[in-house]
Amino acid sequence: MKLSLLSILRKAMIWGSVAMLFAVLAALLAHYWVKESTAGLHFQDPDSIPQNDVGLLLGTNRLINGTILNPYFSTRIAAAIELYETGKIQHILVSGDHSRLAYNEPQDMKNALLAGGIPEAAITLDYAGFRTLDSVVRAREVFQQERFTIISQGFHNERALFIAKRRGLEAIAFDADLPSIHQQSKVRWREYLARVKAVLDLYVLHKQPKFLGDPIAIHL
Repeated sequence: MKLSLLSILRKAMIWGSVAMLFAVLAALLAHYWVKESTAGLHFQDPDSIPQNDVGLLLGTNRLINGTILNPYFSTRIAAAIELYETGKIQHILVSGDHSRLAYNEPQDMKNALLAGGIPEAAITLDYAGFRTLDSVVRAREVFQQERFTIISQGFHNERALFIAKRRGLEAIAFDADLPSIHQQSKVRWREYLARVKAVLDLYVLHKQPKFLGDPIAIHL
């Protein structure tokens, strides 16, 4: 009986190790596939990025733990303002999560853009950007944009561009500044898992946005 139990445990450990190794390899493969397939499509210098009518600003939480300003939020806002002020975009489509009454990423970002001098007429809100896939696909299916500039941090832009490329969109991206290494660590590890999910969503599950709806015109 003891030998049988030990044998079962040994096999479980072997299969567990194999599964873990497979998961790590899948994460690495997804990471490099996303990275390599979007090389040259995202820019750090506003002078070198091509001009597009619309910038798609990807949403994020304004506060960390309800009290601390999220640096990913503030740097995305700064990047969007810089593109607008340099004439690289004429309109900002803010796409984020408003799934709960007390949580409204698009409105928080709009308030910050207005405070930064962006005119209200140059801002459109997408309240159903629950995931990156939703934001990118809805930019075309709802807001009728085939070509646009995605605005987020570089690693996030790579995944958004990967989605856009798979969906046949002419997207480029502008990389917002990154927070400190300490602030990046948790988010960057989570990004590895998000890339695996993006590959599965696009090539296996064929995921669609949670909501679509009637077309909404963006007036430039």
